[in-house]
Amino acid sequence: MNISVIIPVYNEEGNVRRLHQILSGVLKKISHKYEIIFVDDGSVDKTFDIVKDIAKKDSAVRYIAFQRNFGKAAALMAGFKESSGEIVFTMDGDLQDDPEEIPKFISQLEKGYDVVSGWKFNRKDPVAKTIPSKFFNWLTARVTGVKIHDSNCGFKVYRKRVIPHIRIYGELHRYIPALVHWKGFKLGEVKVKHHARTQGKSKYGVERLIKGFLDLITVKYLMTYVSRPLHFFGSMGLLSGLFGFLIGLYLTLIKIQFGTIQARIPLLMLAVLLIVIGVQFISLGLLGEMIVSTRKGNIDYVIKDKVSK
Repeated sequence: MNISVIIPVYNEEGNVRRLHQILSGVLKKISHKYEIIFVDDGSVDKTFDIVKDIAKKDSAVRYIAFQRNFGKAAALMAGFKESSGEIVFTMDGDLQDDPEEIPKFISQLEKGYDVVSGWKFNRKDPVAKTIPSKFFNWLTARVTGVKIHDSNCGFKVYRKRVIPHIRIYGELHRYIPALVHWKGFKLGEVKVKHHARTQGKSKYGVERLIKGFLDLITVKYLMTYVSRPLHFFGSMGLLSGLFGFLIGLYLTLIKIQFGTIQARIPLLMLAVLLIVIGVQFISLGLLGEMIVSTRKGNIDYVIKDKVSK
């Protein structure tokens, strides 16, 4: 079994060497052919120097170093591009994910899943992280319809054929399960051990909550309307225009009955505004349809199997 393990790291100088030791020990028991890909996301400590030293001593270790901090999604995409394994793992570099759980993931893959996501069942993080995380996992499940417990868990495994169909940016890495499920891949989940952080600092912050919520809107749009933008913008446009028309009709009846609508000028302005907004939304949807219809090179389907002559 050819295994790739992608590990995005950012200022994890106190963890990478120990992580490599544990991970290598686990992988050697499973396969004689594996690779560990560290993606340094612009660390400003000694993380990259340590990774380079590890790579000199272990030929199974490869690394990618960003010029600056581009974010976890960019690090994962770079790792995916460089990976060559039949199955591809991703895990965090803070030693909170336990490499000893890797056989569990492989067992789940053997049951027919294409992607298996970890579930930090007994999470060892402060309440300030766990409560918002539970809320976002609940909200993500409701919005996307993908019923897993821990969408944002970095510990995942993918079959190689899934990798070309993952395109993420910003903070979309936390919604990978929803995106691959939307593509039609079979998604599984497995409970994993989670350890408290002992070295380094968490990268969690309030700004991630805001970004996460906005990206959830993006994911919902991508899953539902990316190939038919007029359905999204047109619906809002028609709704806005309809309200404007009804208000206008009401004012017309008032004008016929009482001869004046002087006291209702603000309502008239609202009607005009709603109609204009409606036209703009519909126009935006039509523009989106034009862009979608002229795209080249985008593949909006996944072939499971085929017979060719």
